[in-house]
Amino acid sequence: MNKKTALWCVPALALGVAVLTGGPALAATGDATYQGTLDSINGSNGSGTFSIEVSGDQATVTQTVTGLAETFDGKPYPHVQHIHIGAKGECPTTAADTNGDGVISTTEGQPSYGDIGTTLSTSGDTSPAAGTDLTLAGMGANYDYSRTFTLDAATAASLEAGTAVVVVHGLDPATLTKAAQDAKSDLVPSLPLAATSPALCGALSASQANMPDGGVETGGGSTSSGADMGLLALGAGALTAAGGAVMIRRRLAARG
Repeated sequence: MNKKTALWCVPALALGVAVLTGGPALAATGDATYQGTLDSINGSNGSGTFSIEVSGDQATVTQTVTGLAETFDGKPYPHVQHIHIGAKGECPTTAADTNGDGVISTTEGQPSYGDIGTTLSTSGDTSPAAGTDLTLAGMGANYDYSRTFTLDAATAASLEAGTAVVVVHGLDPATLTKAAQDAKSDLVPSLPLAATSPALCGALSASQANMPDGGVETGGGSTSSGADMGLLALGAGALTAAGGAVMIRRRLAARG
C-alpha cells in the first residue's frame, strides 16, 4: 500500500498529542470579535483569513482558505482544522523543526500553539474529540467555511487571553524534502508525515472594536468568490463535508 492510499484507510487523523478531556464547559463571555491571518507554514503556499464573533456562549466563524493541497489519491484533500489553545499563542518558526527534516510536525509546533480547544468541523461535534475526524474536514485547495456553534469555556478564555491560534493541517507530500516524504507521521505511523503536519497557522487577537482607546486593529476579513456548494461524498471512504449551519464552498481557482 502506498502512502497516498494509506491516508484513506483510516477514519481519522490523530492530530493532538494531548487533547482536552471530559465534557466542555460552556463559555460565559461578552460580545467580542477576534481575527487573524492564516499564513503558510511548512512551505504549503496557502493563505487564508479567519474571524470569530462571540456573543455570550455562541461563536460565529467565518474563514477563507486558498492554495492548499487539492487532492490526495484522486480525492479532495481533507484539511482538518482547529483553534489551538493554552500555550504561547503563536505560530512556530523553523527553529521548531528539531529533527531537521524540513517539516514542523504537529508535535514540534505544539509548544507554540498548544492543544486542540475547538475543532472547526463542518457539522456536529466541535470538541477536541472531533479533531481527528476526516469526514468533518475542510476539503480541497480552496474553500470558504462559516458556522455558528456553542463555544466552550476553555477556548473562550484562551481567546480573551490572546493565546488562541488557528491551525489547518495537511501538506502535499510532493513539496517536501526526500527525508520528509519518506517519514511516517509522528502521530499515526501508518500515515505519511504530510497528512498530519500543519499547513496554515494564524494567531488570533481582538479586533479594534473590542479594545479600549489605543487598541490595535488586527484586520483579516474574508470574501468569497464563485463556489460550488453541496455534499462531498467519497463512497466507501465516507468523506462528507456538509450539514447543519455550516457551509463549505469549493471555489474554482482563477485560470489565466
